[in-house]
Amino acid sequence: MTATDRAKNRACLWYEGDAEEAANFYASIFPDTRVTDVTRSPADYPDGKAGDVITVEFSVMGIECIGLNGGPAFKHSEAFSFQVETGDQEETDRYWNAIVGNGGAESMCGWCKDKWGLSWQITPRVLGRALGNPDRAAAKRAMEAMMTMRKIDVAAIEAALAGTTA
Repeated sequence: MTATDRAKNRACLWYEGDAEEAANFYASIFPDTRVTDVTRSPADYPDGKAGDVITVEFSVMGIECIGLNGGPAFKHSEAFSFQVETGDQEETDRYWNAIVGNGGAESMCGWCKDKWGLSWQITPRVLGRALGNPDRAAAKRAMEAMMTMRKIDVAAIEAALAGTTA
């Protein structure tokens, strides 16, 4: 990929030194995700040697990113996350389990972190429809159900919408 082929605006994600590992991990999980370029340092520098990976260009489900191996100075936070919309429980489980099951951590309401500390929202499509439901009582039930969850339970959200229990 040449400079003229890539997006003019990309998300730059800071890693301690394992941007290439992270990018390859994302590519192994998500469709339309790939590593497109790896740049190695042409010379020694204060925190590394010539030949060390300094940047990794990759896309995550079509979003172009650059991973910068910048060292331990900065950490990821929930202020930035990828929101992955899923179609059903199986897809939700697959992405959630891949992230959490490979050194990541669960959070609440469909949020989790990968082993590098990057936040992900694994969000079934039904949740967005539920929270935006014009029947505000149904939307409230769905919201209250979601607030008790870590990974989103599609059947429980649908039951909350219907006013029944899953």
